[in-house]
Amino acid sequence: MTSTAPTSRKAAFGNSVRDWAAIVLGITIYAIGFTVFILPHHVVIGGMAGFSTLIYYATDGLLPVAAVMYGTNILLLICGYKYLGRGFVLRTIFGTTLLSLLIGLVEGYFTSHPPIVSSAPMSIILGGVLLGLGIGIYYSHHGTTGGTDIVAAIMSHVSNVSMGRVMMIIDVSIVAFSFFLPFDGDMEARVQARTQTIIFGLLAIVIYSLLADKYIAQGKQTIQFIILSEKWNDVAYRITHETGRGATIWDAQGYWTGDEKKLMLVWCREVDTYNIYRIVHEVDPNAYVTTSTVRNVYGNGFDRLKIKKKQPHRQSDKAN
Repeated sequence: MTSTAPTSRKAAFGNSVRDWAAIVLGITIYAIGFTVFILPHHVVIGGMAGFSTLIYYATDGLLPVAAVMYGTNILLLICGYKYLGRGFVLRTIFGTTLLSLLIGLVEGYFTSHPPIVSSAPMSIILGGVLLGLGIGIYYSHHGTTGGTDIVAAIMSHVSNVSMGRVMMIIDVSIVAFSFFLPFDGDMEARVQARTQTIIFGLLAIVIYSLLADKYIAQGKQTIQFIILSEKWNDVAYRITHETGRGATIWDAQGYWTGDEKKLMLVWCREVDTYNIYRIVHEVDPNAYVTTSTVRNVYGNGFDRLKIKKKQPHRQSDKAN
């Protein structure tokens, strides 16, 4: 039997390459959704893209979206470096550099030409779908483009407010501030026009938030296999070497026959399920296989267990 060390290193390298490729793909999809379908309709969405859009239209195009996005992200990273891990900072620098570069290459064209999709609602919906897909892809592979992620990460360290709540407050505030952008017309006309664009901005936030959450949750879904097979050793070896997932072997005994058997427990992500089914079928078509959905798995190869430290009670609270 060959050593597992080279195989493990090869699997880790393959996973790393897939992660980086997926991050690039997700950021590219995000850039297309934002620049092609959202930005031309003068709609402000949430996140750093929305904040940069605010600055772009407030300065009448003097400060490009990509430049504002990149500069603000780097400034936030510098200010919050001590609260952020080195890995987060490096991933953010890569993500925001790539996203800013992609947006900067095409934003001039799409802001100076009529929108590809003339109907604003349809364009916003399509853009929101692409944004949600892009966010889901790069987040699922540990990518980030910074922006409100940085602010939320810092806030979660210095307060008990959750990251999700911080991001929601920031996103809604950015969209609301679009009401005060320069406008040619009286207050009544401003209210009519800005109310519509604010609704479109909120619609985009709802669409891409729901789709991103759905994609990320599906990617993190854990499946539990229990396998009973006479060829358990061959099945376990192939699962370990071909999917990178471990297998736990239990001693079991048939009640009726009294035969000694081996029961195999495997946890994997949903994307690995087909390969495990295939391996079991190829090695032992007569094997018994059960699967179930597991709510959470914490540990090596899965999610990291995070528990916030409880804030110490103040002396005045104890006195009361």
